[in-house]
Order: sequence, then C-alpha cells, then structure tokens
Amino acid sequence: MRIVFCGTPEFGVPTLRRLLSSPEFTVEAVVTQPDRPRGRGQKVSPSAVKEVAVEAGARIYQPESVKADAAHDFFAQVNPDAVVIIAYGQIIPRRLLEIPRLGWMNLHASLLPRYRGAAPIAWAIGNGETKSGLTTMRVDPGLDTGPILMQREIKIGDDETAPELASRMAELGAPLVLESLIKVERGEIQPTPQDSSQASFAPLLTKEHGRIDWTQTAGEIYNRIRGLAPWPGAFSTFRARLCHVWGRPGATAAAAVGQDVGSMIVNDAAIDVVCGGNTLLRLDALQMEGRKRVSAQEFAHGARLRSGERFAD
Repeated sequence: MRIVFCGTPEFGVPTLRRLLSSPEFTVEAVVTQPDRPRGRGQKVSPSAVKEVAVEAGARIYQPESVKADAAHDFFAQVNPDAVVIIAYGQIIPRRLLEIPRLGWMNLHASLLPRYRGAAPIAWAIGNGETKSGLTTMRVDPGLDTGPILMQREIKIGDDETAPELASRMAELGAPLVLESLIKVERGEIQPTPQDSSQASFAPLLTKEHGRIDWTQTAGEIYNRIRGLAPWPGAFSTFRARLCHVWGRPGATAAAAVGQDVGSMIVNDAAIDVVCGGNTLLRLDALQMEGRKRVSAQEFAHGARLRSGERFAD
C-alpha cells in the first residue's frame, strides 16, 4: 500500500517508523510543517517527524499551507492509496481528502467523540479522567468529526503526566494505525459515524489555562499540574510575581479548616497550600518567574516564607 504520512511532533514518530519498516507499506512522501524556531534559544530546527524522514531517506514536503494549489498538485502527483495524518497542525481541505482511494486516516488521542480538538491528553488528565484511549478515524472536513475505524481504551495512571501518557499513547497508536489500514484495504471495517451529542472538546492550550484556581480541591489542582505539563504548567501569583508550582494532595486536611484558600502553612517538614474543600496541596517544588526551579524547602528558606502568606488568585 502506497502511503503519504503527514505529521509534525514526536507523537507521530512511532507510527512513521513502523510504516517505514513494514513490508506491506511504501511511504511515498512525508509531509510536515516547515522548520520553525524551537526551544529556549528559538533556533530554527526541523520537526521530530522530519528528522526521522531524513534519517530514512524519505521524500519530504513542507508546505506553508496545504490549501495552496501547489500542495494539491503535490498530492495529486503522488496519488497515494491512503494518507495517514497524526498531529500535523493544519486543517485539510476537502479537495485533498478526495485524492487517495482509501481516504485520509487520523490517529486521535482520545475515545472520540470525547475530547475533540488540539489537546485531548492535557484536558483528559486535567479534568481528572481515569481512562482515555486512541481512535483511528476517517478524516472529513470537520474538527475530529469523521467516522470511527478502530478504538483502544487506555487507563490513565494516578500520577501520570501529559508527556508520560503521550509517549505511551504514541507507541500504542502505531500498531493500531497499521491494523486499521490493513483492515480498510481488505474491507473488514465498517466506519461508524460519531454521535456528536456525546462530544466534548479539548481546545488548544493557552497560558491562562495554567493559572491555579485555589477554590478547587487539592486533587483537582493536582490533575491540572499533571495535565498542563510541561506547558503552560500550573502557576499562581506570589508577592506580585508569577510562580509555577508542583505538588500533590497532602495527607491531612485538618489544618486547613478556617484558613483562606491560597494560604500557606509552613513548617520544617513541608509547605502546604490551603485549597477548596479544606484540602491541602503539599508543594514539591516552585519556580518564580525568571528564576530556577527549586525544592519547596529551598524556596521556603530563600524567600523567608511565613505561615499565612498566600498565593493570589
């Protein structure tokens, strides 16, 4: 089967590697976003998918927009049997969807129709879900609205972070994509329309999504810390400056009774923050804006922290 693979970040790499190494498939081209400034130094560098494609000697195409006539001409010239798209980063126009005889197949990191959108892993963890999953679907012009091909349910670990779950899902998704392609080719899958009445959404993350609401319980805040790692992270305001925090629910909540949310309880053993429902978040580490991340104890000593000081809303 002749394949074009479209993808950009690390999440698509395991599937691309499996397609490149499987005798049932020929990867005719790899389509990825143009090289962009990345990282703290903003050095222009290729995507994770492009690095794998270069290593494999694959044909690479990096259009600024897949809506351009040149992009249509490229796909029409290659004329693949199917296109696999994973976290590519652009909406595909209808005229491109009609080119491959088996259509476009997407791997989405949720059990659709739940968590349609750009950040399904972050929102599933951040909302306290205990399970998620993977879906292969036929792409249509909507946002993750195409008919479902196959699904696999995945348990979310109690302490699992978004990067950890993403890495695990990426590896589990690769064989699901290959199995879906083979079954589509053989006519062994009947695509199932999504029930849009059951849909929920996972919008693109913004920095403000990371601001902690201390009226939430410590467990709810812990979910946000896990889900919003590494960006935007979970942060609050302390002494008029942004401060990122890491922590987990404390063992006892008795000391929180009668305290304002966001207030800190400081002793030689730990720093606890009072949260909603008389719960406590025990801090592991903090990072003031423009400074390095330090342990909670280092922060307490360096800031001369006192019980009763509080994070602002």
